Amino acid sequence: MLKVVLVVAAIALLVWVLVKLMLRRLDGGGASRPRTMGPDDDPDFLRGLDRPRKPEDD
Repeated sequence: MLKVVLVVAAIALLVWVLVKLMLRRLDGGGASRPRTMGPDDDPDFLRGLDRPRKPEDD
């Protein structure tokens, strides 16, 4: 009985891996998504912190 459970689990794992690979291929690779950056990682934002601000006339 234990052998049957192990074989079924191995087949399920193999099918899951194959489905994930096929979905990734259909999705365009998955690695091409743009990386989200916070403001503390953005060099343009950090460079702009040192610039003096213009007073706004309200």
